[in-house]
Amino acid sequence: MSNPEILQVGPYPEWDQGPLNAAFTVHQYFDAADKTAFLASVGPNVRAIATRGELGADRTMIEACPELELISVYGVGFDAVDLAACRERGIRVTNTPDVLTKDVADLGVAMMLCLSRGMIGAESWVKDGSWAAKGLYPLKRRVWGRRAGVLGLGRIGYEVAKRLQGFDMQIAYSDVAAKDFASGWEFVGDPVTLAARSDFLFVTLAASAATRHIVGRDVIAALGSEGMLVNISRASNIDEEALLEALESGLLGSAALDVFEGEPALNPRFLGLDNVLLQPHHASGTIETRKAMGQLLRDNLTAHFSGQPLLTPVL
Repeated sequence: MSNPEILQVGPYPEWDQGPLNAAFTVHQYFDAADKTAFLASVGPNVRAIATRGELGADRTMIEACPELELISVYGVGFDAVDLAACRERGIRVTNTPDVLTKDVADLGVAMMLCLSRGMIGAESWVKDGSWAAKGLYPLKRRVWGRRAGVLGLGRIGYEVAKRLQGFDMQIAYSDVAAKDFASGWEFVGDPVTLAARSDFLFVTLAASAATRHIVGRDVIAALGSEGMLVNISRASNIDEEALLEALESGLLGSAALDVFEGEPALNPRFLGLDNVLLQPHHASGTIETRKAMGQLLRDNLTAHFSGQPLLTPVL
C-alpha cells in the first residue's frame, strides 16, 4: 500500500523532513514555482496538509484538495488555518501545544530583561570603544519588584507569570474569567485597566477574531510613556499602526516584539526606533522544542492514518 499523500506548505528542519518523507508521499508546496498549477496537479490526491502556524492553510488551498482529511500545524497558533472551511467539510485540525510553552515564556522574560537593562546597546558600548572613551553606560531601569500584567493567562501566560514571581514582581492578569490556579495574582477583567496598573504588559493571548487589535490605542495609552509592551503571541493581537505611532511619539515607553504583521517583511518604521527590541519570530526556537514540535506533528498524522485518536486536536 502506498504512503498517504500530504501537502507540505513550508520547510522543516532536516531532522523532521527525513522522517516525514519516509512515512508519507510529500508534495512540497513551498518549492513550487507555479503554486496554482502545483496545487491543481497534486491537490486531488492530498489527504493531509502539514503546515506551520504562521503559514496555515487558506480556503483556496483547502478547496484544491477534495480528499483532504487533516491539517496538522507545526506550532501552537492555528489562526492562519481557515477553520470555517474545515468545519464545512469535516476536516480535522491539530497543532503542537505544550511542547513549546516554556521556551516561549523564557524568551518573553528574556526580552523584558534585555530591553529594560539596555543589554544590546551596552554590548555595543563595549565593542565600539565607548566604554573606554566615554565612561559608564547610561543608566537603565530595574525589573525586580515592579508591576507586571499578563494579557491572557493560558499555558504560556501562566509560565510567564511563574517566572516573573522570581523577580518579586506584582503580578496581575486579564482573561475571560479569574483562574483558580492563579492564587496570589490579581485578576483584572479589563485590558485597559490591566495596562494602567502595569510597568510591563505581556501579550500571551491566542489569536482570534475576538482578540484582533485587543491591544489598541486605549491599552497602549494606558501602559504609558514608562511602560513596556512584550508580545510573544500573534501580531494580530496588536494594532501595529497605533503601536508605531505611540513608540515614535513617546506615548509608549518601549516594546519587545517577536511577531509582526507581514513578517518577515516588517514595517520599516520599526527599524528606525531605539526603544524597541525586535526578534525574528523565534520564541520556540530551541533545538529541543523544535524537535518535539516536529515529532508531535508527525504523531498526529500517524494517529489519523492509523485510525487512532488525534493527540492534540483543535477541530
